[in-house]
Amino acid sequence: MKERLTDGLYGLGWSAVKTLPEPAARALGRTIADAAWRQRGKGVRRLEANLRRVVPDADEERLRELSKAGMRSYLRYWMESFRLPAWSRDRIRGGFDPVDVHYLTGGLAAGAGVILALPHMGNYDLAGAWVTTKLETPFTTVAERLDPETLYDRFVAYREGLGMEVLPHTGGAAFGTLARRLRAGGLVCLVADRDLSASGVEVEFFGERTRMPAGPAMLAQQTGALLLPVTLWYDESPVMRGRVHPPVPVPADGDRASRTSVMTQALADAYASGIAEHPQDWHMLQRLWLADLPPRPLPPVAESAGTENA
Repeated sequence: MKERLTDGLYGLGWSAVKTLPEPAARALGRTIADAAWRQRGKGVRRLEANLRRVVPDADEERLRELSKAGMRSYLRYWMESFRLPAWSRDRIRGGFDPVDVHYLTGGLAAGAGVILALPHMGNYDLAGAWVTTKLETPFTTVAERLDPETLYDRFVAYREGLGMEVLPHTGGAAFGTLARRLRAGGLVCLVADRDLSASGVEVEFFGERTRMPAGPAMLAQQTGALLLPVTLWYDESPVMRGRVHPPVPVPADGDRASRTSVMTQALADAYASGIAEHPQDWHMLQRLWLADLPPRPLPPVAESAGTENA
C-alpha cells in the first residue's frame, strides 16, 4: 500500500505540477519546503548535520538559515523536474548557464569520450536536458533502483524523454556498457558524491573521511576518456548556473587502486570547492561521512582459511 501511494504521489506531481504557471509552481515549491523545514523531520536534521561540516564556523542560527534555503533549493529541483517534460527546447536552452563548457566541447571534439561527474547539487536533470538540447549530444547515465519498481520506471521514462540513456545501478552490466559508450567517443554523466556500493574509495571531504564511487576514475583509466567534475547552483534568477571544472588527470605512477584513489580525491576536492561556495544547493539529506555510517561488514572468511593457517 505504501509503495503504491508513493508511486501515485509522484505521478500526481508529474501530471499536475507541469500544468501550473511557472510562478505558481515556484511558490508551491517554497511553501512545501518551508513546511517541511518547520517540521524538522529526519531529512532536515540530517541536512543541517551535513552543512555543519561544510560551514564549520556557522552558529545555529546560520545553520537554520542554510537548511531553510537548502530545502527551498531541493524543492525547486523537484518543481523543475516535474515541469521539464513540458518545457520547450528554447526554455531548456535558456534555463541553464554554465561556464567553462569548452572543457566538455573540446573533449567531445577530440573523440576520446567524456565523463561528467557531479555531486547532488542544483538540478542535474536540467543540466542533462541542456546538454541533449543545446549541445545536441546524447549521453548515458546510471539511476539508482527505486522502490517500488513502478517509480523507478517513471524516472527512467522521464529521463529517456529528455534524451538520456539510463542504465540501472545494480545488475553488474552498467560499467561495461558505459565503457563501450566512452570508447565510441560518447558522453557519460554520473552523480558521484555518495557511494551506493561496497567498493567506494575513501576520501577526505571537508576535513573528514567518507567514501565516493570509484566508477568515474576507473572508467577514465580503462577507456582514456576525459574526466570532468561539474558543480551546479541556483541564484536569484530563474536560470541555473554551473561550472565545468578542469580535467582530472590520470596519475603517471602507481597501480590502478592508487590511481583511482588519487583521482577520486581530486573529484571530491572539486565538489568541495563548489559546495563551499553554494552550500544551500547541495541536496545531501542522507548520511555521508563514515563517522555517521554503520561499519561496513567484513568480507566472509574463506572456508580454507583455517587449514592454511594451521
